[in-house]
Amino acid sequence: MKNRDNFFIEPDEIFLDSENLQNFDQQQFEGKIEKSISKKTIILLGFFFFIIIAIFSFQLQILQIGKGQIFFNRSQNNTLKKVLVFADRGIIYDRNKKELVWNKKNDESVSDNTSIPIRSYLSPGFSHILGYVTYPEKDNSGFYYQNNFIGIDGLEKTYDNLIEGKNGSKILEIDALGKVYTENIIEDPQRGEDLITTIDSRIQGALFSLLKNAAEKRSFRGGSGILLDINNGEIITSTSFPEYNSEILSLGQDKKIINNYLTDKRNFFLNRNISGLYTPGSIIKPILAMAALNENLIDPNKKILSTGSISIPNPYFPGKETIFKDWKAHGWIDMRKALAFSSNTYFYMIGGGYKEQKGLGIENIKKYARLFGIGEKIEIDLPGIKSGIIPGPEWKLKNAGNGPWRIGDTYHTAIGQYGFQITPLEIARVIAAIANNGKLVNPHFLLNSPELVPRSDLKNSNYELNATEKSDLGTNLDLKKEHFKIVQEGMREVVLNGTGYMLNVPYVKISAKTGTAQLGFLNERINSWVVGFFPSEKPKYAFVILLESGPSYRSELVASKVLAREFFDWMSINTPEYFD
Repeated sequence: MKNRDNFFIEPDEIFLDSENLQNFDQQQFEGKIEKSISKKTIILLGFFFFIIIAIFSFQLQILQIGKGQIFFNRSQNNTLKKVLVFADRGIIYDRNKKELVWNKKNDESVSDNTSIPIRSYLSPGFSHILGYVTYPEKDNSGFYYQNNFIGIDGLEKTYDNLIEGKNGSKILEIDALGKVYTENIIEDPQRGEDLITTIDSRIQGALFSLLKNAAEKRSFRGGSGILLDINNGEIITSTSFPEYNSEILSLGQDKKIINNYLTDKRNFFLNRNISGLYTPGSIIKPILAMAALNENLIDPNKKILSTGSISIPNPYFPGKETIFKDWKAHGWIDMRKALAFSSNTYFYMIGGGYKEQKGLGIENIKKYARLFGIGEKIEIDLPGIKSGIIPGPEWKLKNAGNGPWRIGDTYHTAIGQYGFQITPLEIARVIAAIANNGKLVNPHFLLNSPELVPRSDLKNSNYELNATEKSDLGTNLDLKKEHFKIVQEGMREVVLNGTGYMLNVPYVKISAKTGTAQLGFLNERINSWVVGFFPSEKPKYAFVILLESGPSYRSELVASKVLAREFFDWMSINTPEYFD
């Protein structure tokens, strides 16, 4: 090292420093003067770490010494419990994706396990379609002997396996007092699949309200209504009054209301559209007309004189006559007018025969009624379906037991009386088949899901009558189109000039058939019917409206027609697209 007093810089040193002057790595602090950490900073940092260690030591002391026994006892007394995590059932929608059935959170009034979702139902007017469920149930020991929902009625029952979902599970740490300390999901629940139905909830709710008001105002025991797509069998509306409340039955807590459901003579549990059997009256006359045309019994333009009744010899009192009355004298009428004015005389004659006019006879009446689906089981996606009854000699022997079958029995059967019974759904299919020229559709409640819908199988029918072409949408009947046209024209005349004049509205052309079926030994009560299709010129929908068992006052004979008019007026304002 050179002496400071004799300091001398060599030229090459100058050049070396100059060469490196601009090459400091600033990111590595080259060219900067380092400064050592102060003692004060080291002391503060050490104090900080001391405080942290002291806190942890204090907490450790509390856990191990102060509360050690508590946590030891907890470890001895706490248990791990595997419990169910209940899956949400699928949501049921109407055709416009409005919720008909959905899930909501539980509350303590329903169950002590608040993880069970509760079913909510759109109401009123939908219960017989949607049905209800029962909830998971515990025994007295707290164990679930029923660990899932069970559909009891309606779509909830039919598609239970589809919408029920799959429960999950979790592990709970529980102390002796039942307090949950921790929980961990070990298997996630799987939500059930949703259903989209064919129902239009707007029309369904409105028709139910009108049925309820009409039945209660006019002292009918109940009523029902159907709106059916005649081409694909989609059920737009199917409502029945009275009905139960789906939520009340599902929860099962309001014993007073449930007991009233069970004891009320109006039968709250009866889905009248598929399970109710009713005397049809004159609404079966279009079937008789089709049968007579197909059997070439009468020219549709031939006129028959209706004087108000016909008479035949009385088999029990020789020399006397039995009189079969019409509801009025209609004069000279052909088939179209007979349908329009609902002449009993005309259908007595083509049903049982009279003088020179040959009749179908009871076996042909049965054959054609079954051809149009009456008495055959309808495979529909709801439980509780029933089939109609067509009286005949065997039926009389079994149910009446008062002698052989006579022509008078055929007369009564030909106008939908005697032992004749049908469901509203059966007559809806009949009217749809007449409107679409012979396709007997398969009614269903799921929209665009034919693989999920049970289908009809008519192969075992004894009355097929060349009904050979079958498909998922229905069965094509081997009947002439020109015969359907005659009956269609007759049903249009019902509205233009006949018994259904109340349905002659400006916003859509309606074709219809009315019927008043007498009930009771003294005919003191009636079923009031109106059935039909629209638009008349290019049919799309069939309808059925029934008011069940009301007083036979003259003013009540038009009850169903008044209701139908109110219904179509409502549709013209709120759902006019159905009339296009």
